[in-house]
Amino acid sequence: KLGWRLLDKELITEISKREQIPDSEVAAFDEKVDPWIHRLTRSIWGVGADGISPIAPVDFFDAYKAARLAKQIIEEAYRIGGCVIVGRGSQCILRGKPDVFHVFVYAQWANRIQKIQARVPPGTDVEGLIQSIDEQRREYIRLHYKENWRNPYLYDIMIDSKNQLEKVAQLILSAMEM
Repeated sequence: KLGWRLLDKELITEISKREQIPDSEVAAFDEKVDPWIHRLTRSIWGVGADGISPIAPVDFFDAYKAARLAKQIIEEAYRIGGCVIVGRGSQCILRGKPDVFHVFVYAQWANRIQKIQARVPPGTDVEGLIQSIDEQRREYIRLHYKENWRNPYLYDIMIDSKNQLEKVAQLILSAMEM
C-alpha cells in the first residue's frame, strides 16, 4: 500500500552479505539468545589464561552478533526511511524516534494453532512450537533491551490478526493517519 521496503527476511540476507556466511546460518541465530554458558564464556574470551593478559579477540558469529548487526541495520533503515520493520526489537531500538509507528499484531491461541498447523508437518507439537517461539522472543527482548516484548507501552497500536491481512493493513494505515 505504501510502497515501503519490508525489512524482515531481507534483514537476514543483509547480515549474511555483511558477514559473508549463508542465510541459513544467520537464520539459525535470528531473534535467538545464546545459551547462558556461551554468554558467560564470551565475556571472558578476551582474557588470557593468567586472567590478566589479553588474547587476540575471536570473531565468530552467534546470536549476540546477529542481534548487534540487526540493531545496526534497523537503525540504518530508520535513517533512510520508508520501511516496515518486522520484529528484532525494533520497538525498543526506535522507541521515541520521530516518524515511527509501532504495531503489535497478535492472535488468539486457537487462531495461532490453526495458522501454524497449516505450515508444519502433521504430528508436530504445534502448541509446544508456539510456546517455544514466544519464549525465544520474550528472552531476546529481555536480554538485549531489558523490556517485556508484550509491554503495551512499546506500541502505538495492538491489533488482533483474526481479521484478514488486508483489513489489518487498513487498520494500521488508518491508525497512522490519526
